[in-house]
Amino acid sequence: MLKSMTGFGNATVEAGGLSVTAEVKTLNSKFLDIYCRIPRQFSDKEIELRALLTQQLERGKVELSLNLARTNAVRPGVTINRPLVAAYVSDLKETANSMLMSVSDSDVLQLALQQPNAYVTESADPSADSSDWATIQAAVQEALRRCDEFRRQDGAVLESKFQEYIKIISDRLADVEQQDVQRIPAVRERMRNNVKELLESETFDHNRFEQELMYYVEKFDISEEKVRLKNHLSYFLEVLSTEEANGKKLNFISQEIGREINTIGSKANDAAIQRFVVQMKDELEKIKEQTMNVI
Repeated sequence: MLKSMTGFGNATVEAGGLSVTAEVKTLNSKFLDIYCRIPRQFSDKEIELRALLTQQLERGKVELSLNLARTNAVRPGVTINRPLVAAYVSDLKETANSMLMSVSDSDVLQLALQQPNAYVTESADPSADSSDWATIQAAVQEALRRCDEFRRQDGAVLESKFQEYIKIISDRLADVEQQDVQRIPAVRERMRNNVKELLESETFDHNRFEQELMYYVEKFDISEEKVRLKNHLSYFLEVLSTEEANGKKLNFISQEIGREINTIGSKANDAAIQRFVVQMKDELEKIKEQTMNVI
């Protein structure tokens, strides 16, 4: 089944007082191009996230966004060293009284909070970080699953479009084959008239005549091109229905289809067939454009 490179998936997972929302967007790109927006405290996990994205998304321009929110009471990472601040306040007040100075309580507290070691930085809890990372992984995995499902659904639409385009080209090829039956007698008649003129000429050269005859037969015959084009169309549909289907392979086959269509147009020398060729080229351009969006 085909997969589109265009996809979107998001998921929210809550556990251990943490709510994690992961969002994955993918767009067309020849290669895998990953951009991650993650909280600073988990920046060391970016390589692991990139490996996960590479494993599951294969190709495309990928953007991963993570939003974290605490759902329970949160302790600040920095707290006030109350016993030490209280000692600072007491000492500052005694100093002010000994100097017969009047200082407000708020000014004393402000000065005390500016003293050394007035704040205590709590050490991070390794078990809490491990639990948070597990929640993040679960959210990212679910977002990737939904993004992959989006890609599969879009790929199914593309597959239907490809089948439609190939059907139109096949129909125009059938028109070419029908018109070719009428074209050959007209070509033969023109050649017969040219032969009459040669036979009436006094300088008639049999060798030159045979060379010209072979040239025209080769120039106007499109039998091989019709057979090859039909085979390429069948092969495109065959590959489309297998697990081997990918954008690069389908694009390569479409190039082969284009070569046969162009050759038919250049050799046919027929206005009706030229119109059919233009219609086939139009559908082929749609195929080439869409293969750029297939993984």
